[in-house]
Amino acid sequence: MHSALTRSAFAALLFAAAAFAQADPADPSDFLKQAQQLMRLGKSDDAITLYKAAAQVTPNSYAANSGAGVTLDLKGDYAAAREYFTKAIQASTGADKIRALRDMALSYGFEGNCRQAVFFDKQAYEMEIAAGDFYNAGEVADELARICIDSDDLDTAEEWYKTGYQAGLKEPDIKPDRKDLWEFRWQNAQARLAARREKRGEALDHVASAEAILAKGSNPQQAQFLPYLKGYVAFYFHDYETALDQFRQANQNDASVAVMLGQTCEKLGDQKQAEEYYRKAITFQTHNPPVSYARPLARKKLS
Repeated sequence: MHSALTRSAFAALLFAAAAFAQADPADPSDFLKQAQQLMRLGKSDDAITLYKAAAQVTPNSYAANSGAGVTLDLKGDYAAAREYFTKAIQASTGADKIRALRDMALSYGFEGNCRQAVFFDKQAYEMEIAAGDFYNAGEVADELARICIDSDDLDTAEEWYKTGYQAGLKEPDIKPDRKDLWEFRWQNAQARLAARREKRGEALDHVASAEAILAKGSNPQQAQFLPYLKGYVAFYFHDYETALDQFRQANQNDASVAVMLGQTCEKLGDQKQAEEYYRKAITFQTHNPPVSYARPLARKKLS
């Protein structure tokens, strides 16, 4: 009699065989499209099967190897994910290589490993600088800093937030609104770092500076991040009622907001509501710093 695991494996093999029969063996795009659709439907095991199939057909494909790695990361199989990211890094060049390096850094972010993330994101950052793309160099640095602050390595986070801020401002012929964007991000980062270091006055000063930049109206798309910032600072100063109010005003389609709401409700003694937010955090499937922090924490809380 087949065990549940054996039946599952057998079903996966049948699924892959059916996919192979319908796809062009020289073109993995069919596999990738089907895998993406399966991820949207929450069928991660079937998606992994197809991504692996695509990587087998075209072993030098960034998209196939990255897709497999991302899906494995979201599932929590980080070591296996990094095998595919390694292949993606080795096989790719240019923009794909930068993305592959960032993928690998994020994989370490899922485990809260800032130091290893630095090893890969630093390479991506240097490639952007060499290409003269200072905006995206700043994006890479800020992404790395976010991984590090969530990994509790505040000094490294500060170093990379500052690096990103300085790189972004080097953009040739930078426009005033872009300057304001980097100023807002830098004030935002400093506020969160100060809150984590229990420097209340400093944190509140940076929040006020960030709010003043937004009041100029040059970056309206950044306004969604202000309630999260205020909630974050309030949370780390144990003002959980204010934190709850601010997080509820923040972008509810952000994994970080969901997991911070869960932690805030837990501090307020509402375990049932906290678990609802943790369950929501697990539903996010974007391979980015907020998700790399939120999903593992939510899984741990629910276990």
